Formats: sequence, structure tokens, C-alpha cells
Amino acid sequence: MSIASATFPALGTTAELITLDPLALADGVDVLERELDAIDRACSRFRDDSEVRQLGRADGGWMRASRLLREALSVAVAAAEQTDGVVDPTVGGTMRALGWDADFRVVVSRQSPARIEIRPAAGWRCIEIDDAGGRVRVPSDVEIDLGSTAKALAADRAAAAVFRLAGTPALVNLGGDIAVAGPAPAGGWPIHVGDDHRATPSDADGQVVAVAAGGLATSSTTVRRWRTTEGIAHHVVDPRTGRPAPEVWRTVSVAAASCLDANVASTAAIVLGEEAPGWLHARALAARLVRPDGRTTFTPGWPTPQELACAA
Repeated sequence: MSIASATFPALGTTAELITLDPLALADGVDVLERELDAIDRACSRFRDDSEVRQLGRADGGWMRASRLLREALSVAVAAAEQTDGVVDPTVGGTMRALGWDADFRVVVSRQSPARIEIRPAAGWRCIEIDDAGGRVRVPSDVEIDLGSTAKALAADRAAAAVFRLAGTPALVNLGGDIAVAGPAPAGGWPIHVGDDHRATPSDADGQVVAVAAGGLATSSTTVRRWRTTEGIAHHVVDPRTGRPAPEVWRTVSVAAASCLDANVASTAAIVLGEEAPGWLHARALAARLVRPDGRTTFTPGWPTPQELACAA
């Protein structure tokens, strides 16, 4: 069995497609590019022509919305319900107030630290979705940020589309948000899990684990960081306080039935801090949690380094 892969920049990160059929790789990349372009046009906070930006300009009125945006908003609202608001799509204004008000490359290239203010999230219950009418609405002062769900949703959709349309089992990796579809190779898809999705096993701490179905996601406070007048900020915010989450964990990786479920849980775990292992265990989610000093906690179902060594 041959494995083929391709990578390209997308959604402010790196997109990777791995297939089990080299002859289907080109078709798979075409499918992946179409899926990512669609999610970007619907959900980007930084594209002036995106539907999310149009929604912010609707001044509290109803806006016609594509099926994809309605799906993305629906799964974000569901994530907020499932986490009691720990993951909340109304943090757009919160992120802007903390200095992330443009493409991240622009934010980190600025010479002066960002002047910030603290703005808790507006609250997900204010989002209205009318599927029958094909429209959505938020109050005029609410800015949507789908960063905790849209990329993972895109990974799930893209992996399924590649398998369906290109006819090959596929792994899609969008900056550490990983989804697989179709029969996995023997032993599962090997995935390196570490602090930075851009690093390789040879130059970073971490583990290599096998995933046969569903998805895996890693949330980290170590990669997307920028200078502010109050010190260094990172991109995982607590919607309830409007501040970056305390750095109890530098990295949380979760395996789940989908990449979306995994990413919601890993993001929630960063925000929950010391409560995270119990919260994950109660939901039967296998996870690896790493403290800033490197100490690691595992929830049941995630293989420890000792278990991996014994299985080798």
C-alpha cells in the first residue's frame, strides 16, 4: 500500500492531505482546496467579503446566509451549549479588544505592543439561526469568531469529501486539526502529537500515536502569542472573563469521534485549567495534557509513553 501526501498554505496555517492512493492525490487536493475556500468565504473574521464579516455589518438585522455558514454557526452554538459557554463563538469582540484584529502575521509584525481592553463574550444565546428562511441574525454589537470550530469542521468535511469524491481513504491535517475518513492503514494513521503542529518528531517533544477513525486536535498556548501593553497574550481566551486563559496547560490534545468534537474539547480543557482532566474523563475523552514545565497528564484511553514502548 502506497501513501502520498501534499501540503499547501490555507486558512492562515498549513493544510496537509495524506491518501492511500497516489493516483488519487491530485483529485483529493482539488477537493480539499474547494472545501477550504468555501469555509474561508463563509467563516473568516479577516476577509472583508466573508459572510461572517457581512453578518457583523448587518446592524442587528436578518442576513441571508449560505447553508455552510448556518452549519458552522449551528455547530458553534452546540459547542457552547456542550461546554456551558467555555467555548463561545461570540468572542470576536473579545479577540479584537485583546489585539488580534487582523491576520495573525500582521498582529505579530507590529512594532508596538497592542493596547488592550477586557471584553467578555457577548454570549452564544444571542445568535439566531433560521434554517427554514436561510438566514441568521446577531445583535449589532456582537462579533462572531468561529476559530474554535470552523477549522475543525472544515477538516471533517474535507476528509469525508476526499474519501467520497476522490475514492481514497484520507487524512486531512489543518494546522494540527486532524480528521480521517475511510478505512485506515493497518495499525492506524501515525500522528505526531506535540506543542507545535509545524514541528517534526525529530525536533520536538511529543508522541506518535495511531488514529483509525474520527479526529484528533491539539490546542496550545505556545504558538499564537503577541505582545500587549499588559504582557504576552495568547489566542485561547476565556469567554467568561475576556482574558487569555491562565496557562495551566501549554498543550492539550484530544481524540474524539470527529475533529470538531476533539477541538471543542481541547479548547475547553485549556480554559478549564485544573478542572480539565476530570471534565475530559467524565466525557470519556482520551487526552494528553502538558503543563508549562513539561509534566504530562493522560486521561484513560490515551496511550502513555510506557504503553507505547511496551507495544513497540
